Order: sequence, then C-alpha cells, then structure tokens
Amino acid sequence: MSEPEAPMGKYIYCIIRSPEPRQFTNLGIGERGDIVHAVHFRDLAAVVSDSPVVEYERTRRNMMAHTLVLEEVMREYTILPVRFGVVAPSAEADKAIQKVLERRFDEFHGLIQEMEGRAELGVRAFWYEEALFRGIVEENSPIRRLRDSLMGRPVEETYYERIRLGEMIESAMEEKRGEGAEKILACLRPLACKTRTNAVGTERMVLNAAFLVQEARQAEFDAAVDKLDEEMGDRFIFKYVGPVPPYNFVSIVVHWEG
Repeated sequence: MSEPEAPMGKYIYCIIRSPEPRQFTNLGIGERGDIVHAVHFRDLAAVVSDSPVVEYERTRRNMMAHTLVLEEVMREYTILPVRFGVVAPSAEADKAIQKVLERRFDEFHGLIQEMEGRAELGVRAFWYEEALFRGIVEENSPIRRLRDSLMGRPVEETYYERIRLGEMIESAMEEKRGEGAEKILACLRPLACKTRTNAVGTERMVLNAAFLVQEARQAEFDAAVDKLDEEMGDRFIFKYVGPVPPYNFVSIVVHWEG
C-alpha cells in the first residue's frame, strides 16, 4: 500500500505590515504552482504558500526557495523573517495564522517599526595565510628563534619543540585574529544601528559579522568597506553582502496553540 499523502497546510516565510490582499510571483518552497500570498489580521500579514504539513530538510534548494520569497517581498515591505521550515497546521491554517498575528500583534508591530528604513549588511574577512605566517614570524622573536633552531634537525629529535612551536603559532594567530577583527569592527560599528558577530567558520576566517544599517547610511557603509579593502587588502580578503533579510536581528519562531 502507498503511504497516505500529508495533509495540506501553509508554509510561512515572513511577517509584513500590509492591510491589502497581496500575491507575489515566486512559487515558494516545493514549487507546487500555488502563488505566494498573504494571510491578514488587521494591518499585519503573514506571507505564505500552500504546503503539505511536513518537516522540510535544509537542502540548498529548499533554503534558496525560502530566501527567494523573502528577497521578493523585501523589495516592497519591511519584513520579519520567520524561521525556516514553519508550516501552519492543516486544520483551518488561515485561522491558526490569524490567531498568531492577533496574539503577537503589538510585538510584531514593534519589530517592524524597529526594522523600518534599515538593512542587514554582512561582512566576512579572511586572511591570506602566507602573509599571516610571515607577519607572525617577523614580529615574534621567540617564534622566529625557535623556528630557526629546528631547521636541519631530525623530526624525532625535536618532536616536543615542534609541538611547542605549533602552540606558540596558534596562540599568535588567535591574537592576530582578535586584533584584525577589532580593527574592522572599529571602522564599521559606528555606522550601524546594531552589530552582531557570529562564529568564524574556518581557521582562515577572521570576522563574520552582520550590521543593521540605516538605508540612508548604506553608501557611507559601502565606502567604509571599500576603504578597509584598500588599507588591509594585502592581508585580508573581504566578502561583503547585502542588503539581505535581517536574519541576524529578528527571526520569528511560531508556536501554535492547542
């Protein structure tokens, strides 16, 4: 026997302020042919698409479908992103969504007001490994002396000294990472309303930060990133993205009653 089909509900992408009925062009997650649209309570709306009540895997395709909807909506509205994978229960899904909008009406309004006229911009910095190691050796005489003393000597004879050298280099790298990140943040943080630093994903990554910036100051922020690249580009690779949905500053988690 074939497995029964999952009941249908509604997948939720974001919350916006809009009293008018709206439809969007994206097909949404799963591309089921149902146009992404809005479910309203007063002047708040949840942007949704029809969806089976299933748990969505965080595949590249699903994440991209979710993001494409947010990017379309944010061209016209201030958005509150909803965490990936939220599906309203199948039984009267519209009413369940409207109850959430009613219950959290003041909270959502306050968050939308806070996000209005602001954009999230992301900056990641990676160091050039050769330049980093060269700088560490040039600036740190104990590391330089120990490295020089090991040259030409058998590995088995210098095993513990090499471990010590590795520890010293690792410690110096962490110090350099902190210095580099703080210098970048010192230039960009004053231009942002809020800043969030996230965990670095690789040893080469120095900084992984998100900035909430007034749209009126975005050109100034762009120029500051360009200046950092000019001044530090021989040591760091900068990756600059945005505007993007403000995931780092608001992400709505929905809990259903009952």
